[in-house]
Amino acid sequence: MKAAVFPSKIASLGLPSGHRCALFFRSPPALSSSFSTTPCRKLARGIRGSGGLMSQSSSSSQSFSSLSNSFSSQSESELPQVQLPSPKPKSPPPQLPWLIVGLGNPGKKYQGTRHNVGFEMVDALAEAEGISMNTVNFKALFGKGVIGNIPIMLAKPQTFMNASGESVGQIVSFYKIPLKHVLVIYDDLDLPFGKLRLLPKGGHGGHNGMRSIIDRLKGSRDFPRLRIGIGRPPGKMDTANYVLRQFNKQEQEELDYTFQTGLEAIRIMLLEGFNKSATFVNTQKSMQQLS
Repeated sequence: MKAAVFPSKIASLGLPSGHRCALFFRSPPALSSSFSTTPCRKLARGIRGSGGLMSQSSSSSQSFSSLSNSFSSQSESELPQVQLPSPKPKSPPPQLPWLIVGLGNPGKKYQGTRHNVGFEMVDALAEAEGISMNTVNFKALFGKGVIGNIPIMLAKPQTFMNASGESVGQIVSFYKIPLKHVLVIYDDLDLPFGKLRLLPKGGHGGHNGMRSIIDRLKGSRDFPRLRIGIGRPPGKMDTANYVLRQFNKQEQEELDYTFQTGLEAIRIMLLEGFNKSATFVNTQKSMQQLS
C-alpha cells in the first residue's frame, strides 16, 4: 500500500497552476501521458530568468559598465605609462688595420742620420698619438694604437736597412694586412731636402730597404710609400757617407717642420682617404721653399 501511496504524494506537491511537469523517474504510461513537458521548460526559463542567470548577467553588465566609466574618467596622466626600451645604437663596422713602417738602421751609431729619417718619422707619430713602441716583435720595434677609429701598427725593422723586408713580410703575413694598407716611410736622395712625396705604389728607386720589402712581398709594388727628401750629396761626396751623416742644427729644424707635415698627411690618409692626403702632401711647400 505504501508503494501505491508514494507517487500520489509526490504528484500532489505544490506547483504553480499549469506548470506541473513530468518527474524524473519512470512513470506508468497512462500517468506520463497526462502531463505536458512544455510548461516545464517555461518554468525552467522563468526561474532562471527571475532569480538566476538573467539577474546575474544584468549585475555583471552593470559592474563592467561602472568599471569602464571609472577608467574613462581618469586622465591620461593617471594611467600607467609603459616605456619601451630605446633601441641600441648600431656599432660601426670594424676597420681594417694599417701598418706604418719606418726604415732605418738600429743602434746609437745611426741615430739622427739621413738614412734613418723613416725611423724618426715613426717616432714622431708614436709620440704624437701616445703609442708605446717598447715591444720587440717580428724583428722590429713594434707598437699598436688608434688614430680616430682606425687601428694602426707601427714598426721599425731592426734587421738593418738592406734586410727590412724580413720584418715587414712577417707582419703583413701574420696579420693578413692588405698591401694598400701598408705605408712605408723612407729617405729619398732624389727629392730636395725636407720635401715629402706620397705615392700609391712604385718601384724601389735604388733604395735597398725598399728593394728588400718588394722581394719579400713576392715582387708586389702595390703599396703606398711616403718619401722624405734628403737631397743629393754636395760635390763629390760618396753617397754612402752622405746618407750616414747627421743633420746640423738648421737641417734638424727644417726636418721637424717636415715631420709635422707628415703627421698631418698620415692622419688625413687614414681618416679621409689616400687621394686627399696625396693632394695635401704633394702640393705642400717645404720650410726652405717658404723662407
